[in-house]
Amino acid sequence: MPKLYRRYVCQNCGHVAAAAFGRCPSCQAWDSMVEEVVSDEPETLSAGKSFKGLCTNSKPFPIGQVKSDREERIPLKMEEFSRVLGGGIVPGSIVLISGDPGIGKSTLTLQVAMQVAKNDRVLYVSGEESERQIKMRADRLAAKNAQNEPFLPEKLLLVTETNLGTIFNHIGDTKPALVIIDSIQTMTLPEMESLAGSISQVRECAARLRELAKSTGITVFVIGHVTKEGTIAGPRVLEHIVDTVLYLEGEQFQSYRLLRSVKNRFGPTSEVGVFEMQEKGMVEVSNPSEVFLAERMINAPGSAVAVTMEGTRPLLVEVQALTTPTSNPYPRRTANGVDFNRLLLVSAVLTRRVGVKLSDQDIFMNVVGGMTITEPAADLALAVAIASSYRDKPVRMDTVLIGEIGLSGELRAVSQTVIRLREAAKLGFKRAILPRRLRQGEPLPKEIQAIEVRSLKEALKEALFEEVNPQNTVKGQAND
Repeated sequence: MPKLYRRYVCQNCGHVAAAAFGRCPSCQAWDSMVEEVVSDEPETLSAGKSFKGLCTNSKPFPIGQVKSDREERIPLKMEEFSRVLGGGIVPGSIVLISGDPGIGKSTLTLQVAMQVAKNDRVLYVSGEESERQIKMRADRLAAKNAQNEPFLPEKLLLVTETNLGTIFNHIGDTKPALVIIDSIQTMTLPEMESLAGSISQVRECAARLRELAKSTGITVFVIGHVTKEGTIAGPRVLEHIVDTVLYLEGEQFQSYRLLRSVKNRFGPTSEVGVFEMQEKGMVEVSNPSEVFLAERMINAPGSAVAVTMEGTRPLLVEVQALTTPTSNPYPRRTANGVDFNRLLLVSAVLTRRVGVKLSDQDIFMNVVGGMTITEPAADLALAVAIASSYRDKPVRMDTVLIGEIGLSGELRAVSQTVIRLREAAKLGFKRAILPRRLRQGEPLPKEIQAIEVRSLKEALKEALFEEVNPQNTVKGQAND
């Protein structure tokens, strides 16, 4: 008889200990050690034990005999989702979709399932909702026929189940092209003693699903929960098991949702799809730059437009800054949508290299539309927005700002400048302030005036119609 023993596993990093700790010795997380009962007999998965009718005998081939034809992807009419995946669904891949509770993960995946089910069979497995609850959501999302009745594809199959062995049997009986698991934290393997959602169950269930996808060519979508810190619940090994990791992001009081790819073995990483949450589900936003700038006030101090790259897509976003005098010896710095340390760096360069005194000013920074900017190419827009608010001088409405700021106050070139300028010109912008190019490259587009400057001081002079000097005075204002 196998012997049972107890162990304690960190639900954050997977560290295993023989005794309980209030704080994990590995990742230093508090109250993350959970007791598990395991057997000392090693688990072995015999051929066909869990994959009813799905087993294929593996055989090694010389590399020269392996067919290298490009595999056809499953097309999607939802172009924003297809863009993030790299051009469609790859057969035999496993995709992890994660996000905050209520952000719209189940809604988005159900919409994708309904599209795929028009041509191929789809099995939607839910461990959190009943078939009736899923049907109610599908009725709301589906298109209506002439009798105002929802059109639901017959090839979309629903089942409520948490036992992964039973789910594999359903997959063997139905032979679907796509399987959706909602969610991985509710799945269990009966041969394991640990509870559903524990690190052992999540890791082993994900490994079995990966084996299923690779051995049969069935695509698997896995929905995962996130922790209060915003990371995927369970070990980081879960991200290494899957082929693609997608995060669905969005502010609680904003209707826009961003589907961001942070890992993709079949396409570009850091790609972003933009959706708007409406009553009929997730609606694609084909031109997000225009949406983010639609409500921008003209000639408002503290507002600047940055051109950021999200994967292969250029996005124009409005960056807002507000400076206000304070009597507090430690002025506040609040960043929403930008990295807090980047805000501190830009503020320090403005104070030390340009002479904009910010030591007695509270600074509030915001990116409109719930966007999060991570690349340094938005540094110049941050600096100009702060200086614009501090001097109460607006930035020209037809100007975009591109560039990384160095600690010496110099501007450094960024990648894909031509693509950024073309997107700005497409939206009607006439001027772009960017770092001076020291090496010849692709010629800049003629549809927009490129003003190349070497330092932050020169950029402020061009953007705010004034010359900034160390005495922090305005010498004059040019006519627009």
